[in-house]
Order: sequence, then C-alpha cells, then structure tokens
Amino acid sequence: MTFPAIRRLALSAAALLACASPAAAQNQSFDAYLQDVARHARAEGVSQSAINSVLGGLTPNQRVIELDRDNVGSSGSGASNSFPSMANYIARHNTQARIDGGRRALARIGSMASRIEREYGVPAEIVVAIWGHETSYGAVMGGFDLPRSLATLAWEGRRRELFEQELIDTMKMVDRGVRRDQLVGSWAGAFGNGQFLPSIYLRLAVDGDGDGDRDVWNSDADSVASIANYFRDAGWRSGQPWAVRAYVPNSANRAGLESSMNAPICPRVHDRHSRWLTVREWRERGVQPQGYLPDDALAALFEPDGPAAPGYLLTQNYRVILEYNCSNYYAMSVGLLADEIAR
Repeated sequence: MTFPAIRRLALSAAALLACASPAAAQNQSFDAYLQDVARHARAEGVSQSAINSVLGGLTPNQRVIELDRDNVGSSGSGASNSFPSMANYIARHNTQARIDGGRRALARIGSMASRIEREYGVPAEIVVAIWGHETSYGAVMGGFDLPRSLATLAWEGRRRELFEQELIDTMKMVDRGVRRDQLVGSWAGAFGNGQFLPSIYLRLAVDGDGDGDRDVWNSDADSVASIANYFRDAGWRSGQPWAVRAYVPNSANRAGLESSMNAPICPRVHDRHSRWLTVREWRERGVQPQGYLPDDALAALFEPDGPAAPGYLLTQNYRVILEYNCSNYYAMSVGLLADEIAR
C-alpha cells in the first residue's frame, strides 16, 4: 500500500517518512506529549469529547516505530544512479488478477463511472487503478489503530509537525461524526479505500452517494468520488491521457534532451524525465507518439528501462499521479493498469 500526498508538499506519507532524518526526538514521556497534543487540539477548536475519544488510553506502538525506521533504511535515498527494472516491477504489481479485479470493480460501479468522469473530469479507470494499487479494491485497508499510530509517529519525532497535525485532524474527524471504531488503517496513518491521511479526508473526501456521509471505508461511491476529487484538485487535465508509448529513434540525442529542472521535492523521480517539449517539437526530433496527443501538448520523454526498452511521452497528468505517491514505479504502474482496465 501507498499513501496519498499532502498536495501542497507533493509528498506521500511514505515519501515524507523516507526523506526525514532517522534521528528520533522523544524529549518527553508519551503521556506528557499527549497532554501537549490535547492542548494544541483545544486551541484549534477540537471538543474535549473528541480529544478524550481519540487520545484516551493510547500507548506507543513499538511495531510502528520499527516499520518507520525500516522505511528510512530502505528508502533508496542513497547516491546510486542505478534503478530496478520497471518491467519487472510492472509484472509483479499489474498481475492479471489485479487487472481482472479492476475490470470487475469498474463494472461494479456501473453508471457511477460516467458520472465521475462528467463531474470531476477524471477517467474512471484511473480512479479504479488507484483503488487497486492502494487497497486491492478494498480488500486490504490496514489493521492498525490510527490514533495510536499517529501518536507514536508524532512522539517519535522525526516528522513531529506532520504527524501531530494529522493526529489533531483525526480528532476533527470525530467531531464531524466519524466513529472512533472506524479509525483503523495503515501503520503510517492512512485509511479507507483510497488510503487518505486525515488532513486529506477533511479537505477532499466527498459524499458520492448523497446519504450525507463521507464513508471512504464502506461506500464505493464515496471512495471513488473522493479519489476523483483528489485528482481534480491536483490539476488533472480532462481529455488528456497520462502518457502514450513513443517510438524513439536510435539517432535521438538523449544527452541534449536532459532536463535542467532542479526539483525541490523527490528529485530522483524527476531527474529521470527529459525536458518538456511540445509534441510538435518531439516529432521534429524524430520521436513519434504511438497514441493521440495534440501537437501543442507539453510532454516529457521517459525511458524507464533505457533506450532499448519502451519509451513514453508523459503528460502533465502523469505528474498528478505522482502527487498521490512520488514514485515513477507507482505512477507508471497506475497508468498502465488503468490502460489495461479500460481495454
């Protein structure tokens, strides 16, 4: 599972964990820290009943701390310029079972799919592909107590500001009617079919079936509409694909296409893409899209497994997928899964 981005930072919960310093900062006892959190929550207007409901009886979860530290150690943030095979990653993640499950999920939501596309401008197969990658279409949503996980991560201290606010936002969810027993999800604090963080739930979860609730745990309509709303908010461009396959001639001057962009967030992701050119400019350089893209559309060339393997012209919509999880492997697998689901 992966976890959606806090959009203004363009980082997933997993990515935020990975790029934080490994040093912990437990400068007070867990109980004393929770008293500070309660005070901060009251200052943000959280009711005492929600504070008691969420924080009452919490203890640190050592397993969460272990997973957090393992995540830093395996984050791939070292200096190596080698990358695992994209083809192997896609083969492991976009299995026939996952493709078939996506087609069944798309059929299950039925007429809702066209309504989502009409209302949010996001293809239903993209939404379903996110759903499949995050929770296997609702089969695996996590079994950790969210308040305990968030409190542990905040107390541990590597990303205290982030996770303390997510813990306070969890209390705000309770104030808005979410039951305490619903607060179950991943060890990193994400939950529901789309694996939203509490701040994302508060800002972008929507009532897709009109029953007055935003049930991203049990309602297909609420879940897929909320994911679509996330993508619309992140800037999805209606009518444009996420990418198309591209023919790249051997004579292409790849060194001359390297991007000079210095991405402040997830630089290793963006360093692998070329500079952005219009499709017309790509054609002039001999790079031929194998699917439709307007001549004036901006695109970046990405050859994930090198010049001898398939290349892709990425659109701005690919960058929207990256906002859900800042990983080329994730974004490519979501896009390619969506293409298979739509076939």
